[in-house]
Parts: sequence; C-alpha cells; structure tokens
Amino acid sequence: MQDLSQQQWTEMMENDPDAVIVDVRTPFEIEQGYIPDALHINIQDAGSFMQKANELDKSKSYYIYCRSGGRSKQACMILNSIGFSKTYNLLGGFEQWQGDKAV
Repeated sequence: MQDLSQQQWTEMMENDPDAVIVDVRTPFEIEQGYIPDALHINIQDAGSFMQKANELDKSKSYYIYCRSGGRSKQACMILNSIGFSKTYNLLGGFEQWQGDKAV
C-alpha cells in the first residue's frame, strides 16, 4: 500500500494501463458525487466488501478512495492481506478531490 497525494495519485493512475478506481464509501456518500468510472465497494458492509474484493483481479492496480482517506487506507490494508500488491490510497479522499466528479 502506498499513500499518495492527489497529484501523485492522478499521475500514476493516468500512466497505469492496469488502473482501477475503487470508491469504498457508503451508497449515501456516493449519491453526493464520485470520481467517474469508479467501482463502488462499501467497506462498511464487511461481508459484501470481502466477497467483491475476492472477485477482483489481483494483477491490476487499485486506486482507492473514501471521504477523507481513513477507510480507503483500511481497504488497502485488507486487500494487501489477501494477496493484492498494488494498492494506492488517496490522501484527503473525496473531500479534497479537485478532479472530475460525477453525480
């Protein structure tokens, strides 16, 4: 797992052909807006989170965010513990995101 600033996160993601964006916030938070093309996997629903995590391709790179960076860091650690090697946490989360947003 690596903590990245928004600039680092964006630059790495844009140059990574295996990049997958993952939003680990709740459905209510996602209704307020999200980063386009993100997969939505609610970390607060532990059973569903683990089921969906185990369906992901471990060879891909996962750029993970939440509201402020805490839950996404936790998600990175969980993914790393089950065999994912390329997980990137967005410091500051969606609250500080300055890039494209969808609603």
